[in-house]
Amino acid sequence: MPSTSAYMVAAAAVSATLFFVLWWMLQAEENPWVPAGLAASVVMLVAASAREVVMRRALSRYLQEEQPRSARHDRTRPAEYRGQPPPPSQSEILRGLEKQSVEADVNNTRPEMHLRVFQMCGDFLQITERSLASPSISTERRLTVRARQERVRALQKHHLLAWARNSAQSLTQEAQQRARLHEKIEAANRALECIDTALASYPEEEDLQRSAAAVREFVTTSRVAHWVELAQRASFKGRYGRAIDCYRDALFYLTRAEGDHQLAAEQITREIELLRARRATHNAVETEARKARRARDT
Repeated sequence: MPSTSAYMVAAAAVSATLFFVLWWMLQAEENPWVPAGLAASVVMLVAASAREVVMRRALSRYLQEEQPRSARHDRTRPAEYRGQPPPPSQSEILRGLEKQSVEADVNNTRPEMHLRVFQMCGDFLQITERSLASPSISTERRLTVRARQERVRALQKHHLLAWARNSAQSLTQEAQQRARLHEKIEAANRALECIDTALASYPEEEDLQRSAAAVREFVTTSRVAHWVELAQRASFKGRYGRAIDCYRDALFYLTRAEGDHQLAAEQITREIELLRARRATHNAVETEARKARRARDT
C-alpha cells in the first residue's frame, strides 16, 4: 500500500498550488483569499475521502485473501497440535472446582486440600476478570460471569477458613503434646501464622479472632507454667532468690498477655512475698548460727 504521509503531502501541495493560482486570478475581486481557501479545502477533503475508500477496499481484499491462506496453514499444522482439545470453558472449570470442593469437605482432616481449592478459586477469578475486561462481552454474559464469581468467592472464603481452622487445631494439638517449651511455642506460632493468613483476607471473621486469642492464651499459659515449675523446684531446694526470679519471669508474661489474668498475677505476687519472708527468716537463722559458732570458737 502507498504511504499515507506521502499521499497527504502530495494532496496538500496540490491544494496549496490551487489556492495561490485562484488567489492570483481573483485579485481584482474583494477578498480573493476566501474563494481560494474554500477551493483548497474542498480539494483536501476530497483527497482524504478518496484515500479512506481506497484503504478500506484494500483491507477487504487483504482479509479475503488471508482467510483461505490461514485455513491452508491450519491444515498443514502437525498432527499433535491439530489433535489438541480446546481449552475448557468457564462452566467446565466451575464444575471441576465444585467437585474438588466436595472432596475437600469429605476429607476434612486434610487441610492441604482446602488450601488447594482456595488457590483454584483464585485462578478461576483471574480468568473471569480477564473475560469481563473484553469490550465485546454481552450484558447477559456479563451477568452470568458475575454470578459465577459470587459463587466462587463464597467457596474461596469457605475453604480458606476451613484450612486455617483445621491447621490451627492440628498444630495446637501438636503443641500440647510437646514436652519442651520452645517446641510448644514453635508449633503454636505456626498455628498463629495460619490464622493470621486467613485474617489478612477476612479480618472481620470472629471465629478466626477467637481462635487466634485461644492460641495466644495457650502460649501465655505454657510460658507461665514453665517458669512457675522452675520456681517451685528452686524453692524446694532452698534457692529462694532463684525461685523469686522465676516467679518474676512468669509475672512478666502474664502482664504482657491479653485477657484477664489478675487472679493468677495476684497468686504469683503472694508467692513472691512468701519467698521473700522465708528468705529473710532463713538469712536471720543463718546469721544467728554464725554468731553462735563464732562465740563458741572464741
